[in-house]
Amino acid sequence: MKIKDILEETYSALSSNKIRSGLTMLGIVIGISSVIAMTAIGNGAQSSITDSIQSIGSNMITIRPGAQRGVGMQVSGGRGTAKSLTLEDSEAIKEKVSSVKNVTAEVSGRYQVTAKGTNTNTTVNGITTNYLEVRNLEIEEGSFITDQNVESGAKVAVVGPTVRDDLFGEGGNAVGQTIRINNMQFKIIGITKSKGGTGFSNLDDIIYIPISTAQRYFSGDQYVSSISVSAESAETTSAVQENITTLLLERHNITDSTLADFSTLNQADIIATASSVTSTFTTLLAAIAGISLLVGGIGIMNMMLTTVTERTREIGLRKAIGAKRKDVSRQFLLEAVMITFLGGVIGVILGWFISLLVTKLGIITTKVSISSVFLAFGVSAIIGILFGYYPAAKAAKLNPIDALRYE
Repeated sequence: MKIKDILEETYSALSSNKIRSGLTMLGIVIGISSVIAMTAIGNGAQSSITDSIQSIGSNMITIRPGAQRGVGMQVSGGRGTAKSLTLEDSEAIKEKVSSVKNVTAEVSGRYQVTAKGTNTNTTVNGITTNYLEVRNLEIEEGSFITDQNVESGAKVAVVGPTVRDDLFGEGGNAVGQTIRINNMQFKIIGITKSKGGTGFSNLDDIIYIPISTAQRYFSGDQYVSSISVSAESAETTSAVQENITTLLLERHNITDSTLADFSTLNQADIIATASSVTSTFTTLLAAIAGISLLVGGIGIMNMMLTTVTERTREIGLRKAIGAKRKDVSRQFLLEAVMITFLGGVIGVILGWFISLLVTKLGIITTKVSISSVFLAFGVSAIIGILFGYYPAAKAAKLNPIDALRYE
């Protein structure tokens, strides 16, 4: 039997019952489009998080109080909530560790903020004047916190664009306005440029105040929540991280590094952790979406078994006039593969469209990978073969005499 004849027969068989073929194909369409859309959302989230972290600087090291406790524990106990780091530690790092470009310390907390009948709950960071350089922040309007503000413990604030929009309306005039943080009055002196979220925090939804003010009125002690260090280059980051660890162990009178009361993390570590989490998330989304592909495959098998039953006499007639078993099995297998192929094409287009729509709506920036498209096609082809093989084999094994007698 010629390929042309098989293709014509396949088209005729599928088009003879368009509604049933379309509904069977729908399962594959939904499955393929779901896999592509979910993978695109996961890849987009991973790319967005990585870009946001890298925008802070590839040569940055973060030091937080609290460290690993207990054998085999992967999560640092009390990290960020313990109190073991001070401003003196940050000054010692700047003075004694080589290849350090700049250092800043911060005291972080979350408080209720109000302004003229509006309010928001956001992060308030007490910072030093070096924060701009270390964190790669820029000022869009007004000015940043100065050394004089820190020395005097001034009640001034620099806010992110999200905080400004929440309190004064989108693009509102905030510089010079007064806000109350935890019932204390502060004057806004500047607005930072938009940096976006990292997946762990939104850098635009932060208020910055002098660290001395934060220690005096909010934390009530001399400790800091974290210390950020920028190395002179990305190549020296690892060496600087090791030297910082050695210095702080010495300053805190700790001889056993496993008992350290602080932890250090560089940007590469953060990106690796974030990528691992988002990759797992993407795989999970794709796996859940892939279940619909399995359901679609079962639908194909069901349709093909029904078709074999309906066309029993036709199969018997073909075999009686000389059709071989392989011709019959090839015919039904091609019908199953054709349904999955067409469903795959439509599913890819639909998945791509959904991904673009999600990006256009501003929900999240998606990223469709060519590998996911090929994977979807490959899976659909395998499903067509696997779920079409049994009905095709059943049709090929029919006895022509019994098939011709079938009513």
